[in-house]
Amino acid sequence: MASVNSALQRARSTIGSLSTDQLDSTVDPEHEALLARYVDAFERYDMTALAGLLRDDVVISMPPHDLWLQGPEEVVGWMVGPGHACDGSKLLPVWANGTAGFGSYKPARPGRWEPWALQVIEVRGGRLSGHHNFLYPDLFPEFGLPPFLEDGDVEA
Repeated sequence: MASVNSALQRARSTIGSLSTDQLDSTVDPEHEALLARYVDAFERYDMTALAGLLRDDVVISMPPHDLWLQGPEEVVGWMVGPGHACDGSKLLPVWANGTAGFGSYKPARPGRWEPWALQVIEVRGGRLSGHHNFLYPDLFPEFGLPPFLEDGDVEA
């Protein structure tokens, strides 16, 4: 038992000494402007603009899939490859885990978008550091999101 307690004490000391990179405040105009640029770039599917908003160490994940991308090159490569089905998507803002998020709706047919993922966006140092897509559209109602979008519900 003494060895377990000793190991726990060392682990706590190590964790306590690590410097953590805190998320940016979500209540300032710069943060809001960054998120507006993100929405604009994502909805236009402008990968050059999107890459300009990402930190060099940005991480994208997509639970429940085994997807973990790091860095703008990997992110953009995936978005224009397997992720291209998100082209034409629409985003509606939500709050998730104490940070900004979006309900992401993918095009289903002309004039209609259907729930796809809850995006949780992390911002550090004025740039996107995390982009986590939870592919559980059945959770949309819990975030007050509509079951689908149609022309007239979204900006052109």
